[in-house]
Amino acid sequence: MSLTQKSSSISVSTFLLSGFSGLESSHKVISILFCALYIIALVGNSIIIVVIRVEPSLHTPMYFFLSMLAASDLGLCATTLPTLLGLFWFNVREINFDGCLVQMFFIHVFSLMESGILLSMAFDRYMAISNPLRYSAILTNTAIAKIGVGLLLRAVAVILPGPFLIKRLKFCEANVLSHSYCLHPDIIKLSCSDHRINSIYGLIIILITFGVDSALILLSYLKILITVLGIASRVEQHKALNTCVSHICAVLLVYVPMLGVSIIHRFGKHVPSVVHIIMGYVYLLVPPVLNPVVYCIKTQEIRTRILGNLMKS
Repeated sequence: MSLTQKSSSISVSTFLLSGFSGLESSHKVISILFCALYIIALVGNSIIIVVIRVEPSLHTPMYFFLSMLAASDLGLCATTLPTLLGLFWFNVREINFDGCLVQMFFIHVFSLMESGILLSMAFDRYMAISNPLRYSAILTNTAIAKIGVGLLLRAVAVILPGPFLIKRLKFCEANVLSHSYCLHPDIIKLSCSDHRINSIYGLIIILITFGVDSALILLSYLKILITVLGIASRVEQHKALNTCVSHICAVLLVYVPMLGVSIIHRFGKHVPSVVHIIMGYVYLLVPPVLNPVVYCIKTQEIRTRILGNLMKS
């Protein structure tokens, strides 16, 4: 039997998670930073959801979409937190093959949900600025609920084939992942069989979801800009654009790290491993951590309600 045949006969039932190579002795110290970031993300997004839930004046389409974004951020944190803390606190590196696929599924579902919600928020801003008279009639509570369910179904339907396509691959001795969680590109590159179908599937998903979403978001803002420039008053122009600043920041916080991770995984074979690792954490942690910060700073209504509740307590 050849060496290749021996190698292909080995079945991998677990993957090994990775932290920062060469800094294993400092993992507990590094975990302090991650704990701080997760606490900010969990507390910040929870506060946004609670404030929008209890304040009737915030029961508008803009804030309902914001609460959906916060919920998807919480889901993303909850999905990655157990394996990350298990690795950095207790050096638990092993993750079951099926468990890894489940984690991968939810990570990508929540990421895709974020993209769809950002597109919905762009449409919300477009309708509010370009067609304010029909705004309330079009974006009713029922319509918003249907949009939320539709985005969830889209994410599940698009990501669901991924784990099944991976199950058909063969994995040999190589079972060390690049991160402390499971991502689709990271898993398939460990396969010792032909994974071109998986790579094509991943690329198609990015193009028809993130690609289309980002193009429609850009189109929405071009239309918003044209509408705003048609407003005579400079004060009204500034006021209209100011309502979009938080959303633009959220779009950049999601799409820039996502694009960076995708490019590095596909074309950065000669990039140092530490860059892969850092970009992976930026992709997962920056949006959930900074989204509530941005919205609390830039959105006066949320900031006022939070400060008001703190003063009461």
